[in-house]
Amino acid sequence: MSIRFQTPTMEGRKPRTIKFLDGGLGTTLETIHGVKFSESTPLWSSHLLLTDLQTLADCQMSFAKAGADVITTATYQVSIEGFKNTKTENWPNGVPLHNIGHFLKDAVSIARRAAGKVGGRVALSLGPYGATMIPSTEYTGHYDIEPSQDIVDKLFHWHSERYNLYVQVPKLLFDVSYIAFETIPRFDEILAIRRFLNADISGGVKLGPREFYHDIPVWISVLFPGDDDKMPDGTSVEDAVAAMISKEFGSKTPQFVGINCTQVSKLEGLVRQFTKAVEKLVATGAVEKWPGLVLYPDGTKEGERYNTATKEWEISGEGSKKTAEDVSWERQLAMVVREAYDTGGWSSFLIGGCCRTTPENIQRLTWAIRE
Repeated sequence: MSIRFQTPTMEGRKPRTIKFLDGGLGTTLETIHGVKFSESTPLWSSHLLLTDLQTLADCQMSFAKAGADVITTATYQVSIEGFKNTKTENWPNGVPLHNIGHFLKDAVSIARRAAGKVGGRVALSLGPYGATMIPSTEYTGHYDIEPSQDIVDKLFHWHSERYNLYVQVPKLLFDVSYIAFETIPRFDEILAIRRFLNADISGGVKLGPREFYHDIPVWISVLFPGDDDKMPDGTSVEDAVAAMISKEFGSKTPQFVGINCTQVSKLEGLVRQFTKAVEKLVATGAVEKWPGLVLYPDGTKEGERYNTATKEWEISGEGSKKTAEDVSWERQLAMVVREAYDTGGWSSFLIGGCCRTTPENIQRLTWAIRE
């Protein structure tokens, strides 16, 4: 259901593609499918790869039916430690390293079947290090890494080790159209990912033409959960964008950059800052061409934020900044996308939803973009 549109201000410029992402997998499993998560399920939505493949498949299919062009895999919280600490009836002592690949293959296969319509795509979801901690810390950026350690080096090795889990599964990446490094809360973790993208971490595995990542489009998305325009670690938009795409940090750059897990009401100002940051980098030669823009904000209606301690969505600060007309989530996002389309040089767009975004939200978003 990807689209192209061209407005009067875009005359003379080639229309660019807008593809629709899916929504919040874990929260949809909870609210619509009745799945319960807790600290005993450290893999979160990936836990269903061990216990309930049909419910996972039904949930992802519902997003595809709603109009999503891209289905993300149920692998956001995947880690070696997460599988080791997951105890089920079939795996009372946890899942050992040599058995993990089987579940990763299922994750990609289920997403591939859901996206099976013509033009459907699969995005391999790779969450931050903090998403695998208990409790998760991607909203705070507080990692259990000693200050004396080389944090970039430690995060580089962690991301490399996790990615090699997928590389070890023959032909798994042939069904992957995007690699999504998402909800990144820290500047040093962006640098670790850039180092990963510019390194050969194949570990001696014989790779085919699509069994690594060099020809698979990558996106990096960061979050702004507070009342200011800073990432959880205090990084500014300008510094975050530079870390994601400047040639200073390597020749290999992501094809998309953007924002997820953030209130939709904050996007207008943040995306304007993103646009100015890229313009500056292009003008100075630090970036050769504009990347695509990926946007998938939270589907919260009152500016709720997830409290990892209470495991509840809570209203804090000023809540959601609503307009006088109380504009819907999908219309707010559509307006941001149209402005970015008209005023920036973004090469293409991936838009959808993050936590608390349902298939109905995605369907309404597809309608709003076409209005």
